[in-house]
Amino acid sequence: MEEKLYKTLNGSGALNITIGVIAIVAGVAAGILLIISGAKLLSGKSKILF
Repeated sequence: MEEKLYKTLNGSGALNITIGVIAIVAGVAAGILLIISGAKLLSGKSKILF
């Protein structure tokens, strides 16, 4: 019984680490895209006429 529990917890821990790494990578990628998009908007600010 203890071995089965140990294997289950081990698999759960590995899955949590994997999901955490994926979330960090996705967050960094989204942040970089938002910074690039904002820089393009700021660089084109002088071309906007109201």
